[in-house]
Amino acid sequence: MTKKIVVTGIGASSPIGGTAPESWEALLRGESGARSLDHDWVDRYELPVRFAASARVHPGEVLERPVAKRLDPSSQFALVAAKEAFADAGSPELESERLGVDWATGIGGLWSLLDAWDTLREKGPRRVMPLTVPMLMPNAPAAAVSMHFEARAYARTVASACASSTESLVNAYEHLQAGLADVVIAGGSESTIHPITLAAFSSMQALSKRNDDPAAASRPYDTGRDGFVMAEGAAALVLETEEHALARGAKIYAELAGGGVTADSYHITAPEPEGKGASRAVLLALEAAGASPEDVTHVNAHATSTPVGDIAEYTALHRVFGDRAHEIPVSATKASTGHLLGGTGALEAVFSVLAVKHRIAPPTINLVEQDPEIPLSVSTQAQPLGDGPQLAISNSFGFGGHNAVVAIRSHD
Repeated sequence: MTKKIVVTGIGASSPIGGTAPESWEALLRGESGARSLDHDWVDRYELPVRFAASARVHPGEVLERPVAKRLDPSSQFALVAAKEAFADAGSPELESERLGVDWATGIGGLWSLLDAWDTLREKGPRRVMPLTVPMLMPNAPAAAVSMHFEARAYARTVASACASSTESLVNAYEHLQAGLADVVIAGGSESTIHPITLAAFSSMQALSKRNDDPAAASRPYDTGRDGFVMAEGAAALVLETEEHALARGAKIYAELAGGGVTADSYHITAPEPEGKGASRAVLLALEAAGASPEDVTHVNAHATSTPVGDIAEYTALHRVFGDRAHEIPVSATKASTGHLLGGTGALEAVFSVLAVKHRIAPPTINLVEQDPEIPLSVSTQAQPLGDGPQLAISNSFGFGGHNAVVAIRSHD
């Protein structure tokens, strides 16, 4: 028997807000998190991209110093978002063996790895921190969240590039269906605003180079789009069966109605041009939700603002919805937040949860001249979704051909 899985807590640390509510309100106001970087290494390495979407609130301002210093920034962000979400869920009391963690990151502890390498080269092996490996390993954020909450059902890590944290939500859905836990803390985090990633993504022509106007750099669907904006942060959702949530009197934001994960098996960076894998992930999510394409009322698109990626996603949506794809309100929230890589799917799931709860599609900023090859109904202003039942899909697609989609339904 399929169980209803519901969202009872949300948390986020993003470029536009230090919490989930702050991020949502800034999103509705049409704010941008992209800003010029003032680090000395921008000039030292003569980086072609000199801006990014840094977190609005540094995790070191939230966590106790002894805790923060033992964690890579990716784990710091994870702990901040997870603590907010768990508190928002009412800090559910349950046996440790029934609390699980499904977490994700695209790259992991990049800062810890490269700082250790610099230390080795400049000061020798004796000066490399003993905690270097526990800080850099990709499962460190999941471990940090698990240990903080004494979550002993399991602590699992997904690393599927930009699809990572959406896939972690699909895993959480499946783990709750399988009865492996009663409550799961799921999400993703990333902290890779670093000279090596800015240089590498620039080299492959993936980043916007609008150094003169960072706030307008992320332009999904616009004819002038020239790449994504690097971002950092984390988001978390507390998920549980509806039965468990109702028994403890928890507030319920929305239902995580289903998810789908597929692979393109096409190219290491380019999306499959006909949208076969991406569209199949959408259909799998809808099938799990017991829904049809006609039931979808909102789309939070992956929409990275890359010339090829935005068109490929439109192709996939048109395969699923036909010409109705031109009518469904679509939000491309990376225009405001930038791209959090492995953390972005969880943040966009939080936005989708709030969209169906409040029945409003958040705005997509910076869309000045819409690409005629992408005739979607993009919400450039906050747009009411209507009074009836709402069903949103949130898409994430990553290097390696990873596709992950979640379906989120209003809960009334």
